[in-house]
Amino acid sequence: MTAEFMNLESQAVHAGRDDLTALGVHALPLDLSTTNPLPDIDHGGDSYESMATGGHPLPGGGNVYARLWNPTVARFEAGLAVLEKAEAAVAFASGMAAVTAAILAGKGSARAGAGNGALPHIVAVRPLYGGTDHLLDSGLLGVETTFCDEDGVAAAIRDTTVLVILETPANPTLDLVDIRHVVAQSDGVPVLVDNTFATPVLQNPISLGAAMSLHSATKYIGGHGDAVGGIIACSEETAESLRRVRAITGAILHPLGAYLLHRGLATLPVRVRAQQEGAQQVAAWLANHPAVEKVHFPGLDGDPKGLLQHQMSGPGAMVSISLHGGFEAAKALTSGVRLFTHAVSLGGVDSLIQHPAALTHRPVAPEARPSANLVRLSIGLESPADLMADLDQALAAAHSARTELAAGAATR
Repeated sequence: MTAEFMNLESQAVHAGRDDLTALGVHALPLDLSTTNPLPDIDHGGDSYESMATGGHPLPGGGNVYARLWNPTVARFEAGLAVLEKAEAAVAFASGMAAVTAAILAGKGSARAGAGNGALPHIVAVRPLYGGTDHLLDSGLLGVETTFCDEDGVAAAIRDTTVLVILETPANPTLDLVDIRHVVAQSDGVPVLVDNTFATPVLQNPISLGAAMSLHSATKYIGGHGDAVGGIIACSEETAESLRRVRAITGAILHPLGAYLLHRGLATLPVRVRAQQEGAQQVAAWLANHPAVEKVHFPGLDGDPKGLLQHQMSGPGAMVSISLHGGFEAAKALTSGVRLFTHAVSLGGVDSLIQHPAALTHRPVAPEARPSANLVRLSIGLESPADLMADLDQALAAAHSARTELAAGAATR
């Protein structure tokens, strides 16, 4: 990419496409090869070893096998790394595969062996995405986890701590975590930030001291609900560790997914900013709705930590609401919408609504599970007026159902 074009919008369109002119193509190439011709045993074997241990294909050695390397995936990784202001990025078959790789890579670090037989330790700042929380709490990967808030990180660090994990804005409450504050408490332990909600358009965790910035690329990066993937931006040294885990576990992103996700990068700034504008209107309207107990949206009630000025460049496009009437009100709302789609996931061009406690955060320990009256909205590119009208009619229906239920209970 030509060096003088450094604005995000230009980077989003051109990053990861540096070799297209030399290839004589304009659109991104899609390489679906599962295996590749070998030049000879020596060069092919050396290239295989380089990739299997976390490196790159060697010149003249070939890509060998798609579990190790794919040029379509590599282009997507290069593009995301530019947007995240990172040296490298490593793409995986899903966001959870990416989280798993980060944990396994941490287990292989020198620090993991400092505990004389103790399990490698992770510090996790809650709230987190339900899948990540459940994975850490389960012990499935052979690690011990201490959950805390952002002010409790320093006290939670041990000699065997290999990773600190946080998400900001947090899923689903939209809490903002001060990345610099967590990094300062981490005593040199790598910090992984789930940047899915903010995207590189609004936040760059690497620039704030984090070692890794993770995305469920299924969400805003792709933007159209048609490709599943995960990606971690990081240093080249960290990327080598992640690629080694990816090669062994077979968790590489499929090239068709990489093609679609890379295509999504080109419109990412436009989509995120337009969706953010719509979310700001919807959140402000919901704050005055009688059926709503509380709106969870960064900056709506002020910015006491100053994070929207010094860490993020905007609040994003996710909105959560706590409803009067508890679970029944939430159930009625999710069933009553007509323009919103009742579905999990987020970040696409169409608006989605879901109940985290019953779905994405169902496996989370009860003490950390979202409230039963909380509903999460992913604001898409529809007219904010239409989205508000849809929510208004669904909330009215929910209120009527709640009134009828209360009346029925009073007559028994």
